[in-house]
Amino acid sequence: MKRCKLCSSNTNSIVDGKTKKIYHKCLVCQYIFLDKKFYINNVCEKKHYDKHHNDLESLGYVEMFNNLIDEFIEPYIKEIKTVLDFGCGEGEVLPILLEHREVKCDRYDLFYFPKKIYIDKQYDLILSTEVFEHLQNPLEILKELLIHLKKDAYLLLMSAFHPNDNDEFLKWWYIRDITHIGFFNITTFEHIASEFNLEIIKHNTKNIILFKKL
Repeated sequence: MKRCKLCSSNTNSIVDGKTKKIYHKCLVCQYIFLDKKFYINNVCEKKHYDKHHNDLESLGYVEMFNNLIDEFIEPYIKEIKTVLDFGCGEGEVLPILLEHREVKCDRYDLFYFPKKIYIDKQYDLILSTEVFEHLQNPLEILKELLIHLKKDAYLLLMSAFHPNDNDEFLKWWYIRDITHIGFFNITTFEHIASEFNLEIIKHNTKNIILFKKL
């Protein structure tokens, strides 16, 4: 039996009869993670990301991020002077859209902007959109990000909330992406908030959640 990567609790196994992939679901925080033997290597992962061509000409992608900014960032914009987009992707669309609104945004991405520009900084807002589902060690990354987040500052995560029912999980489109290896839901995020002295400010019940560091 595997221990949960987030809270070290016991897990149950979920086996996909079609793909034979094995997932481990935490009995406490409901985090679900793919068994390590099914991970792809970094070369294949990078090739998969290179197929994504999201830029300012991708109108649906731009609209998605503009909506995110309007709902989750704009209400707090007066408090936000420094921002980090952790895992911004090659197209860096979200930082560019923020800068259109006169909010300077640092970029980091493991593959496309690998310089850790944030290493000696702290931020009023850290964004990580469609990143945490790719992480082998989400707890380590979360701890690292919180070091660079000021007190009373904001952490925004985007990652589709998994259905808690195992049968529905195995039908879920989100697990079909070969680079998606970890899955959260609101219970998982509530656990994260309680463990790391964060307050959940708001979420959309689907894929976006905003925390405040207390």
